[in-house]
Amino acid sequence: MTRPVRLLLADDHPVVRAGLRAVLETEPDLEVVAEAATAEQAVALAAELDVDVVLMDLRFGAGMNGAQATAAITARPDAPRVLVVTTYDTDADTLPAIEAGATGYLLKDAPPEELAAAVRTAAAGRTTLAPTVADRLVNRLRTPGTALTRRETEVLVLVAEGLSNQRIGERLHLTLATVKSHLVHIYAKLGVDSRTAAVAAAVELGIIRRQ
Repeated sequence: MTRPVRLLLADDHPVVRAGLRAVLETEPDLEVVAEAATAEQAVALAAELDVDVVLMDLRFGAGMNGAQATAAITARPDAPRVLVVTTYDTDADTLPAIEAGATGYLLKDAPPEELAAAVRTAAAGRTTLAPTVADRLVNRLRTPGTALTRRETEVLVLVAEGLSNQRIGERLHLTLATVKSHLVHIYAKLGVDSRTAAVAAAVELGIIRRQ
């Protein structure tokens, strides 16, 4: 008999972890071996335990986030696969996670059978992406000149939070001139001429989340 796929659930909400466990443990070939309530705990358990797939949320409150944990986990030799399971599908969330090494990206409203299939796919080393995420990545590839870079997205997220150019520069360790240059490129790509319009357009396009 083939060994079940061994899973680690990483989410700061106990109810979410319980729901994932309930869904996944109905599958005879899947086994939840541990849970983590923080990203730091997920990194430690992924290194310590014999795990095949980590189901990773992106937001954990204070401390390390899911993308950072994904990068730490996947940097190790013979690392488990990381399947992001989250409620967020904006570029500001998906791009850092995928760049960090996530094998798949699924939304929490996915049907149970889709979740189980995504786990098996991740365990086999193949990619599963939520349809909205896949569509946006394809569009970025088709129209690279109009897609915001990761750094531009980071700048725009901070603009949406109401930070001044100077504060944005301090947060991202950029000069004031560099921040202004990023904003010029953002305005051009989004076809806008103000910070407010840039934020509104980015929210509508799914680049950043509504604050």
